[in-house]
Amino acid sequence: MKSYLLILFFGITIFMIDCQSENMEPQVQSVEDLGTRGEYLVTILGCNDCHTPKLMTDRGPVPDQTRLLAGYPSGQNLPPVNDHLILKDYALFSQDLTATIGPWGTSFAANLTPDPTGLGNWTFANFERVFREGKFKGLENGRPILPPMPWQNLQKITPEDLNAIWTYLRSIPPVKNTVPVNIAPQSQNAE
Repeated sequence: MKSYLLILFFGITIFMIDCQSENMEPQVQSVEDLGTRGEYLVTILGCNDCHTPKLMTDRGPVPDQTRLLAGYPSGQNLPPVNDHLILKDYALFSQDLTATIGPWGTSFAANLTPDPTGLGNWTFANFERVFREGKFKGLENGRPILPPMPWQNLQKITPEDLNAIWTYLRSIPPVKNTVPVNIAPQSQNAE
């Protein structure tokens, strides 16, 4: 009887230990799951706020879904800033929030679509360098990304989440849109 109780005790103990062990195998996500996760992250991180042109409606500005994440519209002109003294202490946004002018100059939101005028020719390493090092176009010797891009807040994004965002951005419709180069502060003051 004692040996049966001992065997039963050890059997229950092994069963309980086995039930509490976690499955240590990594979960492989499908491309569809990664894309869904990426879309969620792009949404909650507010990427559309600056990278998607807006349409003015009776409810105010709404993202233009035909130019989703296409950046500052090429060919669109910014209105002149008459009081350049204000630029010492403030940042001003264009009406559709895709351009910002401040002490650093004028910066334009990048095209994040998979078109060659956007991320189409980028590698994942370029994309990662933008997040980790704040390098323009992810170029190793590139200039720093200008405000208002909050790349410092995104430095610690997990590799899985970064891959999900990359996967999503590669899946959206490409939009041909060459975003203008940024304008240095000296150039904007000369206007």
